[in-house]
Amino acid sequence: MSFDLNTFILGIVQGICEFLPVSSSGHLAVIQNLLHFGGDENLAFDLFLHCATVLVIVLYFRRDIIKIICGWFSGFIAREKKSGWFYGWMIIIVTLITGVIGLPLKNLAEKISASTMSVGAGLIFTAFILALVPLFSNKSGKKFSWLITAVIIGIAQGIAVLPGVSRSGMTIAAGIFMGMELAEAFKFSFLASIPAVLGAALLEFLKIIKAGGEIILPDGYLYAVIIAFVLGLLTLNFMRKLVISGRWAYFGLYCLIAGNFLNHGRNNFSFRKSKA
Repeated sequence: MSFDLNTFILGIVQGICEFLPVSSSGHLAVIQNLLHFGGDENLAFDLFLHCATVLVIVLYFRRDIIKIICGWFSGFIAREKKSGWFYGWMIIIVTLITGVIGLPLKNLAEKISASTMSVGAGLIFTAFILALVPLFSNKSGKKFSWLITAVIIGIAQGIAVLPGVSRSGMTIAAGIFMGMELAEAFKFSFLASIPAVLGAALLEFLKIIKAGGEIILPDGYLYAVIIAFVLGLLTLNFMRKLVISGRWAYFGLYCLIAGNFLNHGRNNFSFRKSKA
């Protein structure tokens, strides 16, 4: 397989931006347009990149995933419910609400994602949410019920379908607003993302099948997938340290600058969809 610099760069962008609260959708769209990257291979290539970063989440949280699965299934017969029982139901509720909100917004998101103003506005909105995090950190120790927490995080993840809105930023912030500790909000945000990202990937796959069923991939796609996986693993661990230290919200300043640049920049990019 031949090496292609353009696809490799996109793999780098996916691996780094997928887990940071900066919206990988906007970054991928800008880079794709700067590199004049486009064509029928985009859908399948995006699928491969997202599968790489989902694999990162699964491997990183493999012990938590096993614990949740075992706790959820054992909860049907055990009198004493383990934490996995509640986590399992929370993830199910988050996924359902994400679908209820995200699917109707999907077509709208695809239409407005062609506008630099829309993507810029999404980044500015993300910056606003991140700016609220230090104000709503769990200083009082008050925690909302697991059901209300799941509903709010599901709403946040559904809204993140919109271009420029960071999924990780929205869900981690929502968890913190609901009284979760920093480490718990980080963990739950990415655990809850697995069904949502896999569901979105399935929809894209069905779209490919509907369009003709032929999977077309760009040159060097395997190298891009590998670098997305490696950088994703490093970035996820880096993000965990930032969240626990309370310094991750400063990415809001970056989103604010990037959003204003897109809104006032002279270049008129044509954006595509892709969430993080």
